[in-house]
Amino acid sequence: MLIVGGNIAGHTRTMTTTITLETNRGNLGLAVALGIILMSLTLALNAAAWASGQWARRRLG
Repeated sequence: MLIVGGNIAGHTRTMTTTITLETNRGNLGLAVALGIILMSLTLALNAAAWASGQWARRRLG
């Protein structure tokens, strides 16, 4: 049973669903690589949001 959201069989696939499916298939290398990509995207978006907030604080006082 797969309890990871966002998967319509044969039509859509989220990264978390793909990581789960690849892990279940025993393809751990791909699952880890996708996990690293997902974490990198998350860290980059958080860094951009933080930098934007810092810029706004300096600009607006």
